[in-house]
Amino acid sequence: MAETGSTDMGIGLATLFTLLAVVATGAMVVSPGTELAAWGFAAAVTAGVLAVAAVHLYWD
Repeated sequence: MAETGSTDMGIGLATLFTLLAVVATGAMVVSPGTELAAWGFAAAVTAGVLAVAAVHLYWD
């Protein structure tokens, strides 16, 4: 029988990308209606997608 190992990488990556999304959302709140807010939105969406992907890929 093959044993599967469990790591905390999924939890760690999901936490990291979630924190990055929160910081990027802060850029949207600080400067609404500017190009910085647009980049903050793009970074928040990208970090959110990566957080969900990390959970699905690494969490057993």
